[in-house]
Amino acid sequence: MARLGTETAFEVLAKARALEAQGREIVHLEIGEPDFDTPKAVVAAGIAALERGETHYTPSAGVVELREAIAEWLKARRGLAVDPAKVIVAPGAKPIMFYALLALLEEGDEAIYPDPGFPIYSSMIDFAGARGVPIALREKNAFDVDLDELRSLVTARTKVLILNSPHNPTGGVLSPSTIREIARLARERDLWVLADEIYGEILYEGEHRSIVREDGLAERTILLDGFSKTYAMTGWRLGFGVFPAPLVVPVTKLVTNSVSCTATFVQRAGVAALAARPPEVDAMVKAFRERRDRIVAGLNEIAGITCTVPRGAFYAFPNITGLGLGDSARVADRFLNEAGVAVLAGTAFGRYGEGYLRLSYANSLPNIERALDRIGAWTAEARAATARI
Repeated sequence: MARLGTETAFEVLAKARALEAQGREIVHLEIGEPDFDTPKAVVAAGIAALERGETHYTPSAGVVELREAIAEWLKARRGLAVDPAKVIVAPGAKPIMFYALLALLEEGDEAIYPDPGFPIYSSMIDFAGARGVPIALREKNAFDVDLDELRSLVTARTKVLILNSPHNPTGGVLSPSTIREIARLARERDLWVLADEIYGEILYEGEHRSIVREDGLAERTILLDGFSKTYAMTGWRLGFGVFPAPLVVPVTKLVTNSVSCTATFVQRAGVAALAARPPEVDAMVKAFRERRDRIVAGLNEIAGITCTVPRGAFYAFPNITGLGLGDSARVADRFLNEAGVAVLAGTAFGRYGEGYLRLSYANSLPNIERALDRIGAWTAEARAATARI
């Protein structure tokens, strides 16, 4: 149990709620959750399934209709030819990460993961008894992978490479050339790839390209995706993975041993979400784009802060080293307690996140404006106070 990490976002949320209970007004930019309701047609499908009495067990890998719908959707949206028999449904996308790493890693193995990156990657690698090896994502490279550095990290013990694009927390997107070279490396060094594509539909330019499309990658890649971000279904808990054939039966056993199956009515709602793209999805992405443009512009107007433009997901990752107010954790804590804005320190996503903060713009424009005003006023006062010392 001591090897398990956590998500700082939930810890900061708890601190923010405690301040609100004391009468403080807090602007929440810490949680990575769409602030939109689940599309009405999806909700209706879930309710209809409940009213039909679909509240019983299903096969552990998921109902056939949803697995087929996922395969069809991946063909239409990602250009992937997927056998529905290789699709495994889970209560959220995070279990797919858990199952894949638990199935592939053991003591003595190494797994490379992005840093900064989703903290559960390193947590699960440690939990499986393997050694996590961070690959630094740097602002000077637009938070893309440095291929020479990646090659230098691969050893005889390396078994798994984790990718996340669009990326949490930076909003970066892997370039097509990077994807091609990573695929080449995976083939040459016989690596498994865990491709986290949960933000694949929240992209502001171009089309999402999955590494599974590269030659020889389908048989060595676990594609992780889900419904939480695209369809604002975080509380429904519905995700899926596409597994190479040798992993399907073992991972299905892991599902049976851990959660038995995913709620039947939730799966029926998933079928409805994929059958006809709800108009609310495109409206949500449009709103995220507007918020992205505003928060990035606003952050860049604050002396001591610079922020690159994220190309996907719904996070800004500003560089705060110019503020001269201490490390990321200290600044994030002061933002919350003194400015009333809940954000995450970049180090919540790994040591290479030092010097940055993560701000989720899955919040309304008025709240984003309020947060920018507070951050601007607070930083000006804090820097002035530091100058006087």
